[in-house]
Amino acid sequence: MLDTSRDPVPAPTDVPVDAPGEEARGCLYALSQPPLMIFLGVIGCLLLVAAVHDLFVL
Repeated sequence: MLDTSRDPVPAPTDVPVDAPGEEARGCLYALSQPPLMIFLGVIGCLLLVAAVHDLFVL
């Protein structure tokens, strides 16, 4: 059910806002992971093969 109360919502206390030693991880961190790069490479190769096939094979 939708909470429509106007009381301020307290911040959760079990999760630290800035944990020491933790830094924000963004898109560049995700792209540096080997499984993701292998997956993107395979998809890129499949697209390249399909494009070459469409252009040069009858």
